[in-house]
Amino acid sequence: MKNILVTGGAGFIGSHLVDRLMDDETRVTVIDNFNDFYDAAIKRANIAHHFDRKTFRLIEADISDAPAINEIFSRCGFDAVVHLAARAGVRPSLERPLEYEKTNVRGTYSLLEAARTNEVARFIFGSSSSVYGVNAKVPFSEDDPIAHPISPYAATKIAGEAACHAYSHLYDMRILCLRFFTVYGARQRPDLAIHKFARLIAEGRAIPVYGDGSTRRDYTYIDDIINGVTAAMSYEESRFEIINLGESQTVELRRLIEVLEETLGKRALIDRQLEQPGDVPVTFADVTKARRLLGYDPKTKIEEGVGKFVEWFQSRLV
Repeated sequence: MKNILVTGGAGFIGSHLVDRLMDDETRVTVIDNFNDFYDAAIKRANIAHHFDRKTFRLIEADISDAPAINEIFSRCGFDAVVHLAARAGVRPSLERPLEYEKTNVRGTYSLLEAARTNEVARFIFGSSSSVYGVNAKVPFSEDDPIAHPISPYAATKIAGEAACHAYSHLYDMRILCLRFFTVYGARQRPDLAIHKFARLIAEGRAIPVYGDGSTRRDYTYIDDIINGVTAAMSYEESRFEIINLGESQTVELRRLIEVLEETLGKRALIDRQLEQPGDVPVTFADVTKARRLLGYDPKTKIEEGVGKFVEWFQSRLV
């Protein structure tokens, strides 16, 4: 039986990955520090249905605490690490950059060093489309330059990828960095657009729209992302890769709001606001490499994905 560590495993993407791995009867350990970014009770609820299972273990720890992390690795003997723990969000990183550096950079080094020391065979790093910054070329390809991040969050993800490359090169570790593009679905963080907009529309309150609504995002449904992550966990070719995981289509913010209105059966009230520092005008994934190396095949169009999200959202209102 494989023994997998998922950092940030109580969060949105992490808890879905844990569900998939537990379905495959893999031994899963989650490390999460349940920080104050949003209500910790939400994260605990994400994984509560696994608490009684013998193949599941939850460890509350801070990934930047290197001695504690190394002790966990030496005690548990992991076969693979999927590193999803992070201080998330572009806008909050402008206000708390040092916390982002501590978790996203030092925490990643802490995990890489523990993996090296304890001879973990595989390391998957959850990166972000934010590394591309304001990229004039679309769609975004893994070979595009990423020298100009426009938020501390993006800068920490670039640093994390660089650390992964260094460890793979120096110690012959198999490491894949997966650049996620605007993931959504059940359990999405309450601060993210689709969840936040749905809640405000349902409550009859105005939704904040920054700029004129023409920004475009490559919204990627959670099931497609998890398919990509699990495929990366089985990848056996090169020792290091950076791979986009997106839906390979863009949706204007105005269209996203229309889809939410249609699905919720309620009109949105719009609160126009100035564009925000750190936001990018477009994200758009070239997933050619993911298709070739991982057999990645995203299928969920925005109308279907939002419909599934709203079904989950409304079930929580009952």
